[in-house]
Amino acid sequence: MLDFRIYTFLEVCKYMNFTKAAEALHITQPAVSQHIRYIEEYYQTRLFTFQGKKPVLTETGEYLLHAFTTLSHDQVYLKEQLLSMQKKKPALIFGATLTIGEYVMPRFLIEYQTRHPDTVLTMITANTHELLDRISDGEIDFAIVEGYFDKTQYDYLTFSSEPYIAVAGTPLFEDCRPRSLSELLDQKLIVREPGSGTREILEKHLEARNLSIHDFSGVSEIGNIPALKAVVSAGLGITFLYRSAAEEELKNGILFDVTPENFSITHDFTLIWQKGSMFASRYRTIFEEWKKKL
Repeated sequence: MLDFRIYTFLEVCKYMNFTKAAEALHITQPAVSQHIRYIEEYYQTRLFTFQGKKPVLTETGEYLLHAFTTLSHDQVYLKEQLLSMQKKKPALIFGATLTIGEYVMPRFLIEYQTRHPDTVLTMITANTHELLDRISDGEIDFAIVEGYFDKTQYDYLTFSSEPYIAVAGTPLFEDCRPRSLSELLDQKLIVREPGSGTREILEKHLEARNLSIHDFSGVSEIGNIPALKAVVSAGLGITFLYRSAAEEELKNGILFDVTPENFSITHDFTLIWQKGSMFASRYRTIFEEWKKKL
């Protein structure tokens, strides 16, 4: 078990406010200050400096935050594994972004559950930012994400590289795809909600071309991929997504690839976990097992 003063430090880092940390922990503010002083004395370092009344992590404070976050995650995971061992049912709890969860993971889940029938398998779907928070909080063991993440904070392995394309409900162009992105700007754009990896990738690539989603003739947000594809297939706009999410519709002529010739993009699907985790070897083993099925 982690020292209770470490949890105090983590709460202060969460709120960057001693008073809010005290309220969350149901202790007094002087007690919070005492716990922080104890850690500083034990490690012989300053954890915070102050800008007015606002605490700011020092370099060593940042280092300890990362180390304690990893320890906290591993402790939660270790407790779950010990309980699973007693029940003779190993557990695997992981996350996946929506596109990956719906269109990539099913075949891997079938294969894994077939090979490990006693494993209690739980997959949580959410956007990349939510999954990163769940890893840090110890709610999931690892995640497979499509969005961007801080590679200094997590260990990771590239699961696959996926083509990222534009699709429409009609061919739009008689003989070929458009030459440039500008030829699609007169179309209405249908996009996922803010925070989704699919949208974040589009926004970053548009920004690199000095464009934004608002340069299209109109924008609608739809958080559900099947509903998004239905709207696009009805000829009500275009969207950008991973080919794996539209493979069936492209094959059946329901959607059409209208990716501009100057917009050739692939993006990694990445398996990530808390940096420095003592359970990294297990995550690598699972990765290698799934990788063989690609």
